[in-house]
Amino acid sequence: MGRNTSIEDDLLAVARNWAGAIVANDAARMAEYVTDDWVIVSASGVSPGQHLLELVASGALTHDSMDVAGPTRVRVLGSTAILTARIITVAHYRGERSDADEWTTDVFVRRAGRWLCELTHYTVADTGGS
Repeated sequence: MGRNTSIEDDLLAVARNWAGAIVANDAARMAEYVTDDWVIVSASGVSPGQHLLELVASGALTHDSMDVAGPTRVRVLGSTAILTARIITVAHYRGERSDADEWTTDVFVRRAGRWLCELTHYTVADTGGS
């Protein structure tokens, strides 16, 4: 199957800009990259993404860095796209530092000419340690 590198490049740019908004701790800018019903799936279950935006807006959650470790897998299926990457993050939740090495999958949908994240799933990366 052929790749649509133009669309893939657009999606990678959206992901970079969204990560920039996260590291800037700018909840309003972060919200520009997600749907109104964006959800986050993790080991603790399914959570409304709005909750994360509220934590960032309040200052309870801040991010110092968010780096992609290795290539990002991009698949475009019409007006839906899936991005998977290993992300290394340094954040603070209520003043406590949190270092995370996670595999993240984001499902984007195209609405009104823009790619918006509908679902984020993350799982802790196996770093080979105990």
